[in-house]
Amino acid sequence: QVQLVESGGGLVQPGGSLRLSCVASGSFFRINSMGWYRQAPGKQRELVADITSGSSPNYADSVKGRFTISRDNAKNTVYLQMNSLKAEDTAVYYCNAAVIALGVGFNKYWGQGTQVTVSS
Repeated sequence: QVQLVESGGGLVQPGGSLRLSCVASGSFFRINSMGWYRQAPGKQRELVADITSGSSPNYADSVKGRFTISRDNAKNTVYLQMNSLKAEDTAVYYCNAAVIALGVGFNKYWGQGTQVTVSS
């Protein structure tokens, strides 16, 4: 089994910053892409950013220039640095990882989510 555990969410004022972290653990051979998705109330889950095993990032247009995704392969961890936060960034943020796991093969896994609220 593979577990993803997020941390770093919270309440922040508009214009503020937060850093999310997600650690993958369990029995696996390799983690390919890792990424962050978000889901606001009444809306579908959407991609925020993802990053390949070689650290090539991809961003949603709505966060380009404000968010930065990075990863530490030695720690099986992906980060999302969020700057210049806006009220519309409020959502539950989910970590996602594409993993080749023992006895399972290739599969995608989700974390439990962490709430980010941007409000004055």
